[in-house]
Amino acid sequence: MPHLRNPWLAYACLALSTSVVGSYIGLSKLLLSAFPVFLLAWLRFGSAAVLMLPWLRKEAGELPLDRRTRILLFLESFIGNFLFSICLLFGLQHSSALVAGVIMAGIPAAVALLSRIFLRERILPRVRIAIACGVAGIGLLAFARDGGQGSTDRLGALLLLAAMLCEAAYVVIGKQLTASLSPRRISALINGWGLVLVTPLGLWQAASFDFGTPSLGHWLGLFAYAAAASILTVWLWMQGLRQVPAAQAGVFMVFLPLATGLVGLLVLGEQAGSLHLAAYGLALLGVLLATTAHGPANKSYGPAPTKPGALP
Repeated sequence: MPHLRNPWLAYACLALSTSVVGSYIGLSKLLLSAFPVFLLAWLRFGSAAVLMLPWLRKEAGELPLDRRTRILLFLESFIGNFLFSICLLFGLQHSSALVAGVIMAGIPAAVALLSRIFLRERILPRVRIAIACGVAGIGLLAFARDGGQGSTDRLGALLLLAAMLCEAAYVVIGKQLTASLSPRRISALINGWGLVLVTPLGLWQAASFDFGTPSLGHWLGLFAYAAAASILTVWLWMQGLRQVPAAQAGVFMVFLPLATGLVGLLVLGEQAGSLHLAAYGLALLGVLLATTAHGPANKSYGPAPTKPGALP
């Protein structure tokens, strides 16, 4: 896709990206029944790396990678790909997709916090209230039951919270990368780093894994997961993010918890109790407050220049 000039196309990319992420958060629980965590992550990054080989080439007009950009690419992959995937997949083993959706609803508030720390942006009073709503919603989960499937334990909640922070860091770092690199090349490079990071752990689990155990459906699901998680969603997000300020892009994170919760309810057969619904409502209220607290959209939809004090 060429460089977008219509902001509505950028908005559509952001909305579709987070919707797909929310969907595969729920559906990845099905793959965890057939593949161990590190092997699943390794197969995902490896499959995507083969598909994205042509994307590694530098596009016309792109400058050579400098030291700062290389560090950002590594951090984007290590935090937003490697750590996010590991925390999410292990967290889902101790939780439900519905609970994961509620916790992921705190991403816009987390983006605001990280923007304050690393980009020195001021946190508006409404964003502070949004953070409080997210914390209250997550706190309710301590008293919620997962629809008869057992309660979410403390480890699962902590891992999902870590995944939420990783995703927020992914947004902040990604905005810096879109100023100098194309979405396709960013996607390919951070996936390559993800493959390098997870390979030792993936080979360790592959040595004792019976590859004849997963069904054809599991293998097809794995390749769909790789295409969605490593290629489609990353490219769509970077394509939209290069046109939209990071704070405004946080609006579209609302589609992530909504999609995750819907998959849990409609596909995985999970049930929502009253406390789940209350937590979901608080979390989404926090999203609404956080994403409407910012000023008017930036009228220049091109990549933002690097700000003083930006990562790293």
